[in-house]
Amino acid sequence: MNVRTAGPTHPLERIGVESFEGERLRRAGTWAVAFLADWCPFCREFAPSFAALEGGGFGVAAADLTDEGSPLWERFEIEVVPSVVVFREGDSLFRANGRLMEGLGPQDLARIRSAATAP
Repeated sequence: MNVRTAGPTHPLERIGVESFEGERLRRAGTWAVAFLADWCPFCREFAPSFAALEGGGFGVAAADLTDEGSPLWERFEIEVVPSVVVFREGDSLFRANGRLMEGLGPQDLARIRSAATAP
């Protein structure tokens, strides 16, 4: 997923509904998945910092919620974007919910990194 930003684009791998089986991610290892929407200014602001987590011993990807009809909204009970779920071996182990009119910030990135790298 190339999330548009005010500066250069910051590529994040885009994953869709087919990457999930119910509430499980169909991937091995540890992954931090940001739930983002192109129309969300907080998502555009958050995406570059989130993409910078790549290479920290876990994968990063973006689930595109630009379509407000996406079943991922309900499946993961997303109320505010951006929100991030960390998965290990397909199972959810941590969640950082975006805050209305704020999104997610540096303190959330630190929590995401910590959760993804914890043994």
